[in-house]
Amino acid sequence: MPEIINVAKQKLEAGELAIGVGLRMTRVVEVGKMMKTAGYDWLFIDMEHNSMSIDDAAQISVAAQSAGITPIVRVPGFQHFHASRVLDTGAQGIVVPHVDDIQTAKNMVENVKYPPIGKRSITGSLPQLDFVPTPVDEATKAINDATLLIVMLETEEAVENAEAMAAIDGIDALLFGTNDLTIEMGIPGQMGHPRVVKHYETAAAACKKHGKFLGRGGIYDPAVMKDYVAMGARLILAGNDFPFLMKAAKEQADIVRGMG
Repeated sequence: MPEIINVAKQKLEAGELAIGVGLRMTRVVEVGKMMKTAGYDWLFIDMEHNSMSIDDAAQISVAAQSAGITPIVRVPGFQHFHASRVLDTGAQGIVVPHVDDIQTAKNMVENVKYPPIGKRSITGSLPQLDFVPTPVDEATKAINDATLLIVMLETEEAVENAEAMAAIDGIDALLFGTNDLTIEMGIPGQMGHPRVVKHYETAAAACKKHGKFLGRGGIYDPAVMKDYVAMGARLILAGNDFPFLMKAAKEQADIVRGMG
């Protein structure tokens, strides 16, 4: 059986934090090595909220896997080709936004996982296998085992269905999109609100019961982040390239401006 290394999945299975960084602006393959050196475990390649092409995502994914950092793509929709095309070209995980109901969650399993778990179609010469010709039965099992399917909880309806979704074979993690959730709840930006905490507790219990991983996105205040990590969140989106770039650039500009 071929061995496929998924760094983020290994850390999650060991009970450790798997720390991710979002890519909204970056289009270069060097970013995998850069973020690996910076201390991250996975790339959140965001195809929902930017204009990144499949070609960009594929090249970043292949380079990232070789660099030892897990490429995970947030797809822009529920159609099967959004997931299958980036998986066929190097992604090691899929994040599906706006999964509110059980049927949508089941459909995503069909799109992302090979039979007998899902219905994804097989192609040859996959980058996850280093393009080594591999018997179909071994290839599909190895890739299923090494591919993370992450569904996003961004509404109260999604939280109500969290346990049922966590029970679905093929779903690996429930990831809160906390910004969108607070907007939907009428409390925009209140990341530590008791109602939000209660929703996290609901999803954390569902993940623990069914052996799945709890994820957290949209919260970047360390004090609030720490509370949700203590609650059991292990798949952690720690920030994204745009604010990182802007913060560092502004700090340096202010320092140099002050010299005059």
